[in-house]
Amino acid sequence: MANSLLNPSIITKRAMVEFKNAMVMLEKVDRQLDPLFEGKIGDTVNVRKRVRYTAHTAADITSNINDTVEGKVPVTLDQRRVVAIQFDSKELSLDIDEFAERYIRPAMIELAQQVESSIADQYKKIWNFTGTPGTNPSTFLEIGTAGTILSEGGVPHSDRNAFYTPAAALSLADGLKGVFPQKIAERAIEEAFINKYAGFEVYECQSIKNHTVGNHGGTPLVNGAGQNVTYTSAKDGYTQTLVTDGWTASTAVLNEGDTFTIDGVYAVNPRTRESTGRLQSFVVRSDATSDAAGNATLTISPAIITSGPNQTVDAAPADNAAITVTSGTAGNTYSQNLAFHKDAITVAFGQLVKPVGNVEYGRETMDGVSLRLVGDYDVLTDTNTWRFDILYGVEAQNPGMAIRHVGA
Repeated sequence: MANSLLNPSIITKRAMVEFKNAMVMLEKVDRQLDPLFEGKIGDTVNVRKRVRYTAHTAADITSNINDTVEGKVPVTLDQRRVVAIQFDSKELSLDIDEFAERYIRPAMIELAQQVESSIADQYKKIWNFTGTPGTNPSTFLEIGTAGTILSEGGVPHSDRNAFYTPAAALSLADGLKGVFPQKIAERAIEEAFINKYAGFEVYECQSIKNHTVGNHGGTPLVNGAGQNVTYTSAKDGYTQTLVTDGWTASTAVLNEGDTFTIDGVYAVNPRTRESTGRLQSFVVRSDATSDAAGNATLTISPAIITSGPNQTVDAAPADNAAITVTSGTAGNTYSQNLAFHKDAITVAFGQLVKPVGNVEYGRETMDGVSLRLVGDYDVLTDTNTWRFDILYGVEAQNPGMAIRHVGA
């Protein structure tokens, strides 16, 4: 039976359900900041990073007292997304299920896609890297390697999730079909969830980003020894500059999100502070262009810290240490599948207020997610124009708790 009582409140409630149902990644990231933004304290909240200390063996602690140095990461509500739709008044006489199928669900799928794309775009801040550029992962070992790198980085085993492109997900499902084959077949067809492997809940995701590698060339080298920094100087952005040379002259050598290693610079386990035996992976945080002599100053993460509780590497790079770009062949594009602990990325929603004026209005909040509807009516054409708005912020607050698994 037709429903003649459709109104902004009913429609917003249904829209919220459709919006949340369209997202997978949102349920797997940190959401601790939502209550703070609900309190209208502004559009930015600083998240404090975990404090680390070192232990000593001497009874006399006079010269062994740890300084408490807290880094912070700002999370800002700077992402605004709107879907506007228009329809005749007669459509409001539809049953809510039919109205949702025809109008609400497509709008919410688009909004959900925007949020998940923002989450996936955080790959540019993530330095951990594995896989073969141009080849989709297909084995347990490949997923397990991603998990091993996170474990060596001190990341807890709980709350780990991995998201792969449809092509990579198919490659994994096919490569792993010999393991619990019936369960894999059922779940892969019925929903995005593929299975749990190597400690990760593995999902198919259409929001995974592609990355185009910079036009790197030449024989890049570290230009100058002693380019390590202190945690105090890098604690907030967790970045530093690295002076390099040997690149092809006057070229956009690296793009934001490119990764590389430095010969002789190994990652350390943050708990033991001993080398993992793997070269530390670094990510470029802004586009870099070489000058006419092939020099380029890179902004990189993580910072090169060689001692103390927040140590990241076993040694500072030597002068003329070789740089190897790991993100792929110059100029090529590759998918950036993501695997991460829940605390790696945070998402927060703000609550948009009712605008001034005589408009139709509805706002719904569920589990911290806020959605606003505002509608207007044109008496001359008997049409309704509605807009669905969301306001949110996304930040990789702990990028070391995530890893990129490159694919085709």
